[in-house]
Amino acid sequence: MSKQGLVERLANGGDLVVAEGYLFEFERRGYLKAGAFVPEVVLEHPNLVKNLHEEFVHAGSDVVLAFTYYGHREKMRLTGREDQLEALNVEALKIARQVADETGTLMAGNICNTTVFRRDSQTHIEQTEAMFKEQVEWAVQGGADFILAETFSEYPEARLALDCIQKYGQGIPAVVNIVPHVSSITFDGQTFGAACRKLEDAGAAAVGINCCRGPTTIIPVIKEIRQACKGPIAALPVIYRTTPKFPSMQSLLDPFSGERAFPYDLPAFFCGRSEVYAFAKEAKEIGVQVVGLCCGNSAHYTREVALAYGRTPPAAKYSPDMSQHFVFGKNKAFSDYYQKGLKQELLTTEVPE
Repeated sequence: MSKQGLVERLANGGDLVVAEGYLFEFERRGYLKAGAFVPEVVLEHPNLVKNLHEEFVHAGSDVVLAFTYYGHREKMRLTGREDQLEALNVEALKIARQVADETGTLMAGNICNTTVFRRDSQTHIEQTEAMFKEQVEWAVQGGADFILAETFSEYPEARLALDCIQKYGQGIPAVVNIVPHVSSITFDGQTFGAACRKLEDAGAAAVGINCCRGPTTIIPVIKEIRQACKGPIAALPVIYRTTPKFPSMQSLLDPFSGERAFPYDLPAFFCGRSEVYAFAKEAKEIGVQVVGLCCGNSAHYTREVALAYGRTPPAAKYSPDMSQHFVFGKNKAFSDYYQKGLKQELLTTEVPE
């Protein structure tokens, strides 16, 4: 890809595939604890973080997202690692910058919901700004090409994040995403379209939504934002099968236990790759220019998004080709013993008496 900056690329009608999902992926692999979801793996196994960055780029991500999500002061304080806050952020940015330079991709800093913000408390607003400030400044020092600010339940915190990027970011562009939960409005009572339009008017390079909703239930929100906003929009759903009855991953009930699936039993709701590809195709048709996947994402899902957006990433070489399968393929050299006999056995839907 051409190493254009974020703003230039989007202004020219281009788009960006952004792989997210680092928290859930490292938790799945056994290097991060569900609950706090603090990116301790950056300090404990930096080589694995680098490898996952490379894996996502191999699959088609145009952006290396520094793994600083929930690597902020409040989360680090609650887990007893506040003294390692700067070290974690600096190391994560260093790793991401290295991979971006080696692969010719963009590198993004990452800030997110602080878990301390309260729109009716000046004390908490100031505390939130201080947390944003230090992460933004580290991102600038780390050479980020832009900052992705995300998963804000309400407009005021999202706006504060944007204001801090503009105030402390030395001109670095911002992509700002709000999170849609079950409700059709933000936590502070605004439509998603209205909130995103305000962020756009305030100077965000792209605005949109990420997390909580899966490919099916996020589409209506994307369409709403597309109608409300004039410029580039972003969409990064989770990859779980949410439904109109259970619109968010937190609302899903596990069919085995009947209990809330989040987060332990969410794998029961993984989307198929075809669903992810269909989502990405629809997002492209709607006009989403910053597209990706959030919680639950893995490289094979990112490849589907990249393919839907017209990319041919290195991983495309290994896309499935069932014509070569000894049972389901169409090669005449394959034996009827398997192509007919075993195939019939495999596809039988009734257990013989």
